[in-house]
Amino acid sequence: MHDRVGRRSLGSALLALSALLAGLGWAPVAVALDPRYRDTDGDLVADPPEDPARWVDPSTLVFTYTPAEDPSLYARIFAELVDHLARRTGRKVQFLQVQSNAAMVEAMRAGRLHLAGFNPGATPLAVNCAGFVPFAMMAAKDGSFGYRMEIVTHPGSGITKVEDLRGRTLAFTAETSNSGYKAPSAILRDRFGLLAGRDYRPVFSGKHDNSILGVAHRDYPAAAIADSIRNRMIARGMIRAEDLVVIFRSEPFPTSAFGHAHDLHPELARTIREALFDFPWEGNEFAREFAKHDPPLERFVPIRYDETYAIVREIDRALGVRYECR
Repeated sequence: MHDRVGRRSLGSALLALSALLAGLGWAPVAVALDPRYRDTDGDLVADPPEDPARWVDPSTLVFTYTPAEDPSLYARIFAELVDHLARRTGRKVQFLQVQSNAAMVEAMRAGRLHLAGFNPGATPLAVNCAGFVPFAMMAAKDGSFGYRMEIVTHPGSGITKVEDLRGRTLAFTAETSNSGYKAPSAILRDRFGLLAGRDYRPVFSGKHDNSILGVAHRDYPAAAIADSIRNRMIARGMIRAEDLVVIFRSEPFPTSAFGHAHDLHPELARTIREALFDFPWEGNEFAREFAKHDPPLERFVPIRYDETYAIVREIDRALGVRYECR
């Protein structure tokens, strides 16, 4: 029952967001994979290699998660999931601490990364340039999902509405981030007529927690962030709710995509999928951490990249983003 509810919740939310973006003049876009990959079934992700000799079947699986915060923090939070994957696959699973999404993409493209949770903004780049195959994301028990992009400021900044950003500095996270750069850039341009460099000064902090702390400590007058990161930092006592003022909140976007490299042995890939979906969330630190989202993230649900992340590809198209694979 939950799966049916989840699909309805996911579908209705994406339709609503698609309608919003269509009103801004944005349209879907199909992007070709890097020539090293093939997609015979038209689902926009790389197929496994035809030659079984090219299937990868490592004794140690390397896994990582998008570095929206301190990577060492995620190594601790994901320890229970890593242990579960190790038990289910019979392999050693190593959590790789990375400092950027670009490093994640390069590691998977080079064959050094087998499993990953890519943030929504970096997912299309990973799919097209690194052969990433997304198959799951986190959602609430009832199937609701998503995070919102927020533009925040601090009390006393003199910024009370989006239009007040004119002539001010706005902190982004990184150019591959959906909520930390792509979505706010497009919305500021198309809805409010504000262009980076002309109407406001963009700076890049590197990560969401840097931007949030920067505004809370008044190093930046404003920043574009993901509300889920802000909520978790408040829950941990890293900042106080009153340190930030939200002046804009978007419609919800899909959460990070979990998947594997396209060239994993098909049996190993199948076991990994099964392991993720039967991971026991109840009563562990992993569950407590992601319950801090709104809505809480309480299970892994299956996804289709071509459908679930269409909205992210549409934003990229609006910004003229090209997935250049080196």
